[in-house]
Amino acid sequence: MADLGNDPGALAGIWAAKAVGATAGAGVSLIYLLPKSRREAASRFLTGLSCGMIFGGPAGLWLVERLGIGGELSGAEVMLTGSAAVSLCAWWVLGALARIAARYGGRGGAA
Repeated sequence: MADLGNDPGALAGIWAAKAVGATAGAGVSLIYLLPKSRREAASRFLTGLSCGMIFGGPAGLWLVERLGIGGELSGAEVMLTGSAAVSLCAWWVLGALARIAARYGGRGGAA
């Protein structure tokens, strides 16, 4: 990946790639595991967006290294891919955990 230095244009492109990737990952997750309520949808979407923005860079680098395609992608593509992957996984895992908790974690106490 290229050295970004202090170039504002490169940094803006990287942030835009992270935002687009995180949003795309959360959007795909909406289709993959439909939420039961608006509140669940909002919380999972925001979690996916946050995780994609925060962990997209390291995840993208890890994916590129594992797949052996480092020389074929630009820095923005690595960020886009990593952010989308992290957002998709975080959103899906949170949704699955919420449903497991609803099924097995009764509010009225032990039965």
